[in-house]
Parts: sequence; structure tokens; C-alpha cells
Amino acid sequence: MYYDVLIIGGGPSGLSAAIKLAQLVREREERAEEEEESSGLSICVIEKGNEIGSHILSGNVFEPRGLDELLPDWRNDLLSDDAESIVTPVTKDEFLFLTEDHSFSIPNALLPSQLHNDNNYILSLSQLCRYLAQTAEEVYEIEIYPGFAASEVLYNTNGDVIGVGTRDAGISKDGSHKDTFEPGMELHARQTLFAEGARGSCSEELMQNFHLREDCNPQTFGLGIKEVWEIPAEQHDAGLAMHTVGYPLQASPLEPTFGGTFLYHQAPNLIHCGMVIGLDYPNPYLNPYQEFQRWKTHPNISKILKGGECVSYGARVLNEGGLHSIPKLTFPGGCLIGCSAGFLNSVKIKGSHTAIKSGILAAEAIYGALEEEELESVAETEEIEPDVPRMEVSSYESSMKDSWIYDELRAVRNTHASFAYGFLPGMIYTGLATHIFRGREPWTLSHATLDSQTTAPAQEYEPIAYPKPDGVLTFDLMTNLQRSGTHHDDDQPSHLKIKDTKLEDGQSADCVP
Repeated sequence: MYYDVLIIGGGPSGLSAAIKLAQLVREREERAEEEEESSGLSICVIEKGNEIGSHILSGNVFEPRGLDELLPDWRNDLLSDDAESIVTPVTKDEFLFLTEDHSFSIPNALLPSQLHNDNNYILSLSQLCRYLAQTAEEVYEIEIYPGFAASEVLYNTNGDVIGVGTRDAGISKDGSHKDTFEPGMELHARQTLFAEGARGSCSEELMQNFHLREDCNPQTFGLGIKEVWEIPAEQHDAGLAMHTVGYPLQASPLEPTFGGTFLYHQAPNLIHCGMVIGLDYPNPYLNPYQEFQRWKTHPNISKILKGGECVSYGARVLNEGGLHSIPKLTFPGGCLIGCSAGFLNSVKIKGSHTAIKSGILAAEAIYGALEEEELESVAETEEIEPDVPRMEVSSYESSMKDSWIYDELRAVRNTHASFAYGFLPGMIYTGLATHIFRGREPWTLSHATLDSQTTAPAQEYEPIAYPKPDGVLTFDLMTNLQRSGTHHDDDQPSHLKIKDTKLEDGQSADCVP
């Protein structure tokens, strides 16, 4: 199958890129004279989830800046009485420092502007993606195919990216073909946009093959863990966005663990609560899932959830390296957008708005480049010669550096690295960076190590005795996994594989629980 533009991933960045491309085509057609023929562009989005939104997980307090640029009238659809989910405007911010039994409120005047959520919304990001997909299909006639996972990047003889191959279906654990076997497909395009999210397998391959990370710091990651609760109406405060630091992650002023928690009240009675923890923590006994369960037992949190019911659970990895860790974005035949590149603002704990904007910028650059290329549209020819050289649309990277994404990430570029000196020094530096420096500091706090290299020897720490879950407020992992919507066939191939079982000293590595 052949397309002008192929987009890998049906999240905010991928769907936004598709919509923006279609908008640009439509604008050109409207400007053209009636007698002038216009073939347009063929655009395709593939998504590994069985439906759009099924693999999307976020807090989510949503900043609409990017969506306002893409679809200025979105509020007319999502704020209507018959909308699928109630989009709740944020009415109040609350930031707490927790000790084991008490809490202290930090005045909003002392908080960085990035933590002020005026004009933001509490919503379901998966439902927002379904809205974007519906708009793409119904308004702009874009082809979207959920249930198709890209398993390999395709290259031509020049080494240019020409598309992807999708995964074979109906494979048993031992690799043999079941009766339901269906071979994967090859999808070719003039330009392929990778919007897989953080740590996407194809994106990681491209970074390695094209040396895209040569001039940036290693990416540092966080783990986001989230539950959705339904609670009694009398305990619900629609529009409240609460964040906490301190207990249980930071027990001392020099604790180097980077992380915090959120608790958002979405109408009519939903609670989105979760924890984000940087994976550069040194304590090998620390269990992020157990820390999240322990946080829910704090009096300020348990009183909100009391009498409620957990209805959903999920976890995902986040890119937290910020500006210093963004790779080169383009290569012959395509580019990286959204969390495949890593545009999350870790101070805001937000990346959906920058993901949408990155999709817009990529679409504008690619549309302009394809217009200048002296090739017929695939929408007209329905084929592409595989060995035709693919363009590298470097103007996308240039426009990114001229955009508000770059300005926003530059202003907080040193904040995450400052927490390596401890929780209190990190908080002080973050306050200075966001209130005074605002990105103007002439120095760089960089990190040159992978998260895995920060793990300390076990003998330097004591094991952590986590309490047994009660099944009401706290849950074991397997119970919550049933709420995640994750389903696997017992006879399917393992999707998690160890790349190298050899340690640095040549010894074999044993895998333990």
C-alpha cells in the first residue's frame, strides 16, 4: 500500500499531523481556480491499539494551546452537554508538601507559572484522541487503521526510510503459524512520521541507525502510574487540580528521588490520581507501584477516596530529559514527532500540548517540501518507486526551534538535573529558574548517564517493607492489571525480550522477580 504521508501512531501528535496536512491540502484546493485540477495528498495513520485511544494514558490536565491552533472550535464539540466525557475546566490549584501524617499548603503565589492551570481542562486524553480521529475521518477523509502495529522500518537501497512493515498476526509462542495466521503488510510513503510515544521501538531503531542522539544528552525517563476512581459526590470538588511532593518519595531534604503526585477532580464524580517518578532514582529497593499505593494511605488522600471505587488503572513511561535530550528530528524519508522525540515539560507534567504542536509543525514542513518536490502525488499515481531518494525535511527542525515549544522547554531546561543534588536544592533551583532566570541562565546542568547507571549497590540501602494491600484503598499489581484493559493470549509470542543476557564482566545475568 502506498501513501504520500504515513503516520505511525494514533496519539495526539500523529492525529494532529494528519489533520493539519489535510487542512493545508483543503486550503490549497479552495484557493485554486475551478478549472485547475488538484490531486491532493493520500494520508494514512496506523495505530497499534485495537481502537484509537486504547493505548493512551495521561493525567490529564490538558493545556489547549496546541489544539486551539489546530481546531479552534473544539470546545463547541467537547464542552457540549452530549459530549462523550465531561470536560471539566480547572477552577482551583492546590499544591501540598506531605509528611507521613500531615500536610502543608504551598501558596500559589510561590508556585511557578507552569503549575498554574488557569484556562486548562481536566479530561480523558484517550477520548480526546477519539475525537481527533473522528474529525480526521469524517471531516477530512483521512484513512485510519487501528489494530496495526509497525514492527519494522523499511529502507531502500540508499538507506532512506520508505515506510514500515506491520506485525504478522496469528503466531504462537513457539513461532509457528496458527490457523488464524495473517502476514503483515508493507506500507510505503514519500514521508513517514513516527508518533509512537516514548521509547517506541521503530523510533529507537531510527535514532541508532541515523545517529540522531549524537549531539544531545541521553534521554531520562519517568514512570507514570495512574488510577481512576468514582467517589461519593460529597467528597468531590469538580475542577480541583491537586499536586503533592514529599511523602512518600522524599523523606529528607537531600533525597535525590525526582517525582511527585497528582489528584484531579473531573465532573461528575471522577478522580484521576497518580504518581510520576524519575527512573534515575538510586535506591534499588524502591518500587514505584508500591510507593503509589502507599501515597494513597496519607490522610489527605485517603479521605477523598474513602467510600469510592477504583475503576481503571494504567502506567506508562515518560520522556523527562527535556530540551537537552531532544534528538535530531529528521532523516531521509521522515521525522520524529510528539513523545517519540520527547517534548514533555516535566515542570508542568504536560506534553500533550507540545505533542500536538509538533504534529502541526511537521505537517507544515512536510506539506511545503512535498509541494516543491517534482513528483506526482501518490493519490494520483497509487504507487511509489522504492529506490526513489526520499527527502530529509530539515525545515521541520528549524521551525521547531523557532516555536513556542522550544521557548517553553528552554525556560525549564535545567530543572530536572538540579534534583540530582537533592530534593531541597532541586526545589530551590526550580523556583529560581521559573521565577527569575526563565531560561536566561548562561550555564547548562546536563546529565551524561543513562537512568540505569544511577542505580546504587543494594548494600548501600535497606530493604523497604511495604504494607500488604487491603483490597479497598490499596491493591496488589495483578488486581489492578485487570483494570488496565490489557489482554494477552497465553499462546502469543513474548513481547518483552532481553537484548543482552551478559553482564559487563562477561557473567550471565539471572532474571529474578
